[in-house]
Amino acid sequence: MFALSVKKGRVRPAGLAEPEAGRVLPRPLRRVVRFLVSLAAGRINIPRHTGSIATVAFIGATGLYGMSLGGHSQDFAQASTTAIGFAIEDVKVSGNRETSEIDILERLGLDGTTSLVALDVKEARQRLTELPWVEDVSVRKVYPGTIEIALKEREAFAIWQHGTDLSLIEKNGSVIAPLRDNKFSSLPLFVGRDAETAAASFSDEFDSWPELKSRVKAYIRVAGRRWDLRLENGIVVKLPEHNVPRAMDMLASLDASEQLLERDIAAVDLRLEDRTTVQLTEGALERRNKAVEQRAKDLKKAAKRT
Repeated sequence: MFALSVKKGRVRPAGLAEPEAGRVLPRPLRRVVRFLVSLAAGRINIPRHTGSIATVAFIGATGLYGMSLGGHSQDFAQASTTAIGFAIEDVKVSGNRETSEIDILERLGLDGTTSLVALDVKEARQRLTELPWVEDVSVRKVYPGTIEIALKEREAFAIWQHGTDLSLIEKNGSVIAPLRDNKFSSLPLFVGRDAETAAASFSDEFDSWPELKSRVKAYIRVAGRRWDLRLENGIVVKLPEHNVPRAMDMLASLDASEQLLERDIAAVDLRLEDRTTVQLTEGALERRNKAVEQRAKDLKKAAKRT
C-alpha cells in the first residue's frame, strides 16, 4: 500500500513523482480526453437515432448555408412561412389622399403570396417614402396576415411653372410631383426661375391686401430679383425690387380712387418711387389716338371760325 501525501489540495501516492510541466494538458483538453476515454470504454450511453438526427441537422445546416451564399434564403423563408399561414391577406392604409393603394401595393411588391414574417419593415418604409406624395410612413405587422400602413402626405402649396412644365410645390419650395389635372387649379401660380423658393415669403407679404391678392392669377419672377403680378383680367403690375409694401399701397389707393384696375389698360409700372406709369392696351391706345386726332381737328375748325 502506498503512503499518501497532500499537496495543494490534491491526494497523490507518495511514491509517484510529479508529472513534468511540459506534459500537462490544458484544462479544456483534459475534459475532451476524459469524455473520449469514457466513450471508448462504454461508460457513456448514446441515445438511439442520434446519428440520424445529427446527419439531418448537418445536411440542413449545409443547405441553409448554401442558400445564404446563393442569395435564396429570403425566398425560402418567404415560401415556407407563407405555406404555414402567414401570407399577407389584408393591407390597411390610412392617411392617403393623393397616394393610391395600388401604388403602395406595387411599391411593396405584394402579390397575395408575400409572407408577413419575411417582410422587412425597414425596407418597406424606405420604398414607400420614395413615392412622390409621401413625407413619412409607419409600417406595422399584425399577425397572422395583416399589414397596417399609416401615411403622412406632403401638402401642396402652389403651382410652379418652369419653362413649359408645371409642378406642384410645398411651402418650402420642394417639388412634389408634376401637375397632371385640374384638381389643384385653385392654387396660386408662380412662374420663373427661383420662383418656387421665394414663393411662400412673397405670398405672405400680400396678406395685408386681400382684395388685390384675390385678383392675382400668376406671380412672375423677373431676373431672380423682383416680381410682376398678372391679374385675372390680364393687367400686369410691375413691382419694384425693394419696398414692395409702398408699391402695393399706391396700387390699392389708385384702384380705390380711380378704379384703375377696371380700366382698359395693359400694365401698371410701379418700379419707380416718384412716378406711376400706365400702359394702355392696343385697342385703348388706338381709340385714344383717334380721340386726340379728332380733338385737334375740332380745334382747327374752331380757330377758322374765329
